Amino acid sequence: MALRNITNYKIDDILRKKSKHVDKIDKRTLKLIDDMAETMYSADGVGLAAPQVGILKRIIVIDIGSGLIKLINPEIIEQEGEQVDTEGCLSIPEVIGEVKRPYRVKVKGFDENGKKVEIEATELLARAFCHEIDHLDGILFIDKAIPNIINNTDI
Repeated sequence: MALRNITNYKIDDILRKKSKHVDKIDKRTLKLIDDMAETMYSADGVGLAAPQVGILKRIIVIDIGSGLIKLINPEIIEQEGEQVDTEGCLSIPEVIGEVKRPYRVKVKGFDENGKKVEIEATELLARAFCHEIDHLDGILFIDKAIPNIINNTDI
């Protein structure tokens, strides 16, 4: 495993691009997933999407404190309710904002062994899934932040 550089939204426009579907899970894909997890933990994050390490692939890793989730080609298939809470992003340092997200989501994708998985999530985990899947479509939390609630020094 290796630490990867986290892309900064001010320096690289890759964060605004749509990620490509992963067609094959090979050794490079598995190494990327492991590197992403190590990078996320090293940066004290709760989630990381492949574009944040400069790779336009539909891969995310999340750990809100209850164990590592690795998903390939994740997709939100159900959502309900709403919650508003503060978000930040490893690619947008020192910026936080209030964002409205679904309270509950159901996400489908594939694990690192190519097995189909579905995960139901609420509260923080639902928020993390939405945030990281948005990254795969070139959407940043600042695009969804409630106006005038963003706190930062230089956005």
